[in-house]
Amino acid sequence: MAQDQVDISEIATRLPGWARELGFSQIGVADVDLSSAEAGLLAWLDAGFHGSMGYMASHGLKRARPAELVPGTVRVITVRMDYLPAELPEGWQAIEWQGLSTPEQGQLSLYARGRDYHKVLRSRLQKLADRIGLAVGPFGHRVFTDSAPVMEVELASRSGLGWRGKHTLTLSRDAGSMFFLGELFVDLPLPLTNPAQAHCGACDACLTSCPTGAIVAPYQLDARRCISYLTIEHDGAIPVELRPLMGNRIYGCDDCQLACPWNKFAQRAVVADFDVRPHWQQPGLLTLWQWGEEEFLRRTEGTAIRRIGPARWRRNLVVAMGNARAAGSSQSDAFGAVLKAARADADAMLAEHIDWALAQGPVAAMEAL
Repeated sequence: MAQDQVDISEIATRLPGWARELGFSQIGVADVDLSSAEAGLLAWLDAGFHGSMGYMASHGLKRARPAELVPGTVRVITVRMDYLPAELPEGWQAIEWQGLSTPEQGQLSLYARGRDYHKVLRSRLQKLADRIGLAVGPFGHRVFTDSAPVMEVELASRSGLGWRGKHTLTLSRDAGSMFFLGELFVDLPLPLTNPAQAHCGACDACLTSCPTGAIVAPYQLDARRCISYLTIEHDGAIPVELRPLMGNRIYGCDDCQLACPWNKFAQRAVVADFDVRPHWQQPGLLTLWQWGEEEFLRRTEGTAIRRIGPARWRRNLVVAMGNARAAGSSQSDAFGAVLKAARADADAMLAEHIDWALAQGPVAAMEAL
């Protein structure tokens, strides 16, 4: 292998510059020994906090053992890419809170309003690997972006990108939490970067702001109650007791990040991929409901939203319309009309959600007559 003829420390020195050229804001290097994190991972799985995400458990402890996941790995290069849309003005948190208090509007997580981050980070990480290859010759590597059993937050913390916040996301003093993580497993013995120190202190803003109480304790997330899990990962009926707590959130939830004081330092994206697509600018629930399957696929092409498919998408919209009716929305009658019209052709799961939504609101009893 050509790498034994190359000054590895020189490669490490040049990595930050190469990363910035590719749109990454920060880069670090972690060791592959994550044994101290194994007990926590097993306890989380044993508690059933992963819900129906069977893939979280199916790989066993490979998630905490990078060298088993990719044999030959001796280091993990970690990267941060900021995603806060560049066009968002100062005070963007207040705008997002306002959107959450507008029941006729569908609220999507900020990260999902542009291009699918998997595609963006994966291609740019591969370019980083190619750039390293030009300097060292052929080397063993593999790219990951939330796409395999990788303990991303643990690796990010150990490599200095940030610390694990009480909401379990990575937090940075310089960038809050509005960023994506990516990893490049390599067989190069790069020098390690220093780990990050935690700075949450006594703050519990993320715990108290969670609409469903999914953050059951500091650093402990029960995914089964998390709105991001319910609207994206969960393929089935949403528990009735959690539906009223979802409000108008139709894809993901940002509440714990909106409440976090560190996000006053959140950085704007430096790549255009994360610019908000026009149809995600304050989208009305009625407009989104009118999309057929073909239009849903067209509108969500190249975005992370497409992966949930039309069935989950319509299920989420129904819950949001039911909550809007319960809130006394001026569009309650219109929501009731479209839901009644869709009831006859709905499958069993969607029909059950429609019946629930129609039963919401002060005028529901009269409409049922």
